[in-house]
Amino acid sequence: MTIFQVELEQEKEKTQKIAQVAARGASIAAEFGHDPDAVQVFLRHYFRHVDAVDVDERSVANLLGLVESHYRAAMQRPPARAVISIRKPSQSDGGLTAGGGTVVQIVTDDRPFLVDSVTMEVLRQGWSIREVFHPQFLVRRDLEGNLLGIVRAGEAEHDRNVIPESWMHLEILPPSRTDSREMLIPELEQGLLEVLRLVEETVEDWQKMITRSEDTIEMLKDPEFIGDHADQAALACELLSWLNANHFTFLGYREYEVITHKSGIDFKVRPGTGLGILRPDQDPPGTFHAIPQSNGKPELMIITKDNQQSRVHRPAYLDYIAFRIFDGNERVIGERRFLGLFSSSAYSESVARVPVLRQKAAAVIQLSGYSEHSHGGKAIMDALETYPRDELFQTPLAELAAVVEKVAHLKERRQVRMFVRRDPYGRYLSCLIYLPRDRYTTSVRKRMEKILMSALGGYSIGYTVRVTESVLARLHFVVRMPVGKILAEIDVRSLERELTLATRSWDDEFADLMVGVDHADRLAGLVAALPEGYKEDYTARQVLKDLSALIALKGEHDTSMAIYVPDRPDDEADLRLKIFRREASLSLSRILPHLSLLGVDVIDERPYELAMGNGERGFIYDFGVQVPGGAEAVQSRWTSEARQRFMAAFSASYVGDSESDRFNALIMGADLDWRDVSVLRSIGRYLRQVGITYSQSYFAQALSSNVDIARHLVKLFQTRFDPKLALDGKARGIAAEELADKIKKSLNGVASLDHDRIVRSFLAVIQAVVRTNFYVADCQAIALKLLPRQIPDLPEPRPAFEIFVYSPRMEGVHLRYGPVARGGIRWSDRAEDFRTEVLGLVKAQMVKNTVIVPVGAKGGFYCKRLPESREREAWLAEGLACYQLFVTSLLDVTDNIVDGVVDAPADVVRYDGDDPYLVVAADKGTATFSDVANKISVDAGFWLGDAFASGGSAGYDHKAMGITARGAWVSVGRHFR
Repeated sequence: MTIFQVELEQEKEKTQKIAQVAARGASIAAEFGHDPDAVQVFLRHYFRHVDAVDVDERSVANLLGLVESHYRAAMQRPPARAVISIRKPSQSDGGLTAGGGTVVQIVTDDRPFLVDSVTMEVLRQGWSIREVFHPQFLVRRDLEGNLLGIVRAGEAEHDRNVIPESWMHLEILPPSRTDSREMLIPELEQGLLEVLRLVEETVEDWQKMITRSEDTIEMLKDPEFIGDHADQAALACELLSWLNANHFTFLGYREYEVITHKSGIDFKVRPGTGLGILRPDQDPPGTFHAIPQSNGKPELMIITKDNQQSRVHRPAYLDYIAFRIFDGNERVIGERRFLGLFSSSAYSESVARVPVLRQKAAAVIQLSGYSEHSHGGKAIMDALETYPRDELFQTPLAELAAVVEKVAHLKERRQVRMFVRRDPYGRYLSCLIYLPRDRYTTSVRKRMEKILMSALGGYSIGYTVRVTESVLARLHFVVRMPVGKILAEIDVRSLERELTLATRSWDDEFADLMVGVDHADRLAGLVAALPEGYKEDYTARQVLKDLSALIALKGEHDTSMAIYVPDRPDDEADLRLKIFRREASLSLSRILPHLSLLGVDVIDERPYELAMGNGERGFIYDFGVQVPGGAEAVQSRWTSEARQRFMAAFSASYVGDSESDRFNALIMGADLDWRDVSVLRSIGRYLRQVGITYSQSYFAQALSSNVDIARHLVKLFQTRFDPKLALDGKARGIAAEELADKIKKSLNGVASLDHDRIVRSFLAVIQAVVRTNFYVADCQAIALKLLPRQIPDLPEPRPAFEIFVYSPRMEGVHLRYGPVARGGIRWSDRAEDFRTEVLGLVKAQMVKNTVIVPVGAKGGFYCKRLPESREREAWLAEGLACYQLFVTSLLDVTDNIVDGVVDAPADVVRYDGDDPYLVVAADKGTATFSDVANKISVDAGFWLGDAFASGGSAGYDHKAMGITARGAWVSVGRHFR
């Protein structure tokens, strides 16, 4: 089906629906005793010129309700007055709805310019127009304005009592501004009344203004009024005659006396001379007057722009055409001023047929030195024909000739050129900009507007654009200054350079940045495959950094990050975080909790997938985040070091090297490294195992509420155990004691008793630790060797030595009640209290073995990331891996014996004596792990070698041999010897 056929079908459907509306209306009219035929004619006429699509979108009830509402508004209208109804339809409005919008219904005398002027006013006040219906009717009214009936055109031909009326129905949406919303409708109504008055005055005075222009022509022929300006007067007469031939819409006329005195020149209104929009006898504030310039002979004819935009017919700045009156001394003593708008024909007519322009064109050709029929002359005439018409009227000849000749020489060269004209009164700057056509886009135009407004300090900017088959497009900007402010001098060449940069495309900028960059060919290939949306969101400089980061990634799961302050001023984020990944994508639902627990709010996310060539993919995830303290905190706290700390913490949390919990708030809250926070987290886990009832979240909250104390706790741990600190044992002890005292004093400022108890518990644990592997290179778990008898409130019996092992993957504990004590390692399934389980086992062991060995040992570990139990092999493999991690961590803080001499572990600061004895026997869940433990021992060079774990393929099966029973018998025998 063709477009024409579709439109015919739509018109047919419109006719059918209007017939339904008319029939329904006629039926209702008949019930009330009205003429149903007249109602049908009225309804059909109302929708005659309404677009078929608009009719199709509405129900019959809606259309009928619309007309009924408008008819009620028209029932009473005082003579020569307009009726304006503005309201938001409700459910009770007989079917009329406006989709949540506001309805404006106007009934007034029919005149030219009504629809244009009314819609201009609605838009001027910031409303959006969704629908406009504009039926025109011939009506009869009584002397009080009551509607007597609608008259058909044939009946009204010789009836003087028939009034032509314009009925306008608008459906509009309110401005987005939130201030003074209660005044929106009163302001709109007042504005519409003013506009209707201006239209009325303009139309009523139209013929009078034509007459004044004819009078002015006669005046300009009188030497008494024109002084020594006969040539200009003749040209002015020709122009006025041309304007009268429907080339100018006269909107206002007024005469002025021009009074010169020592302090300046004043314009005084001649009372009773005002017509149209200038009908009042006084000037409103800010009225523009073309004051004669003091730097030369005053012109007889002035063609310029007024300071005000027209509120009638077209929303353009009013054309100001004035004719001055001179006395015998060549002084300006009066002015006849016409305000209006050049008609569309004035802009399309050839310059050769327009007075003033014809003479200017001939003069420009003459000044150029070209023959009118030469190639150069024709190029200049072509430039003049396409030159902005307002500029042709307003630009002085010398300035126009210079610019037009340069424009003619531009030809088809790809370049950016700017030509400016300063208003003689300093009110605005006209900028003609020529640029390559393929570089003209809306974004380029907006960048230019921003540059011009910023450079000139403008109040408003208007533009027109001309794009043809030529290589060059043309933009014409007019930048207006605030009323009363004079345009300052400008550096045209500097401004032109800025505008040239604004026309450069994204690809141009990227190509410049790639000069001298490594992998330039690879980057160029990647850029060609970038999605346009990505290029719109980021500058070329940002993308170069992004692609370089992607190229630098090696493995499939390799990740890098960047965090920076947003470039765009309208970005609501305080910082933006970018994550770069090759091949394997990231889960956004997994990322967000990690960021949230680090103390930032994610307010937007932009994931991108990029083609990297050879079937490879790259991923960029861009997150906008808000931080506590906002932009001020970004400046003061989010230093380069802090950003690196944040990114390292996120990476560790996401990949599982660190747990994602509320302890992570300390990373930015207390300026701690994620590994330092892991120390505090491990102490929190230990305290929970020994029976402290507070939850891990509450531990984290207590430390986050007292960040200075949290920092001091970490500092105390570092002071005691960091082997790189240049401190001997005595100096460490003194420094640690001072820090402990400082923490205790800080407790005076802790408001919560719970928080006080938690901090004291953390301090007690740190002071009870005698060894740690935290500073051992490549350790994958934190092992804390403690003296439990130094920690208050621990359950009895307290072992002599205890090693607590923590990692995001597993946790474990080894209790030893003497320097030499053996015991098994259990794979526990009790996450919350595996230490309690181990403590119970060691109690039983000590009772059972009391006749053999007076003390014992026991250990246990819990796996935190086990797969589903139905995946048996994976489940066992994870358990074995956790066992290996646990045993390795125990050895990290255990002395060795080399050549009969005790050898302390590297990078471990000791606060206890030599302690090389550690044996790990098998127990529940670890019966088959002894060989693994022995291999760890042998590989580490531990002095017990394959005797480290009793049993196994190289040891004895102590249960089969009855070692416990035999030992008991031997012990008893020796006792009674």
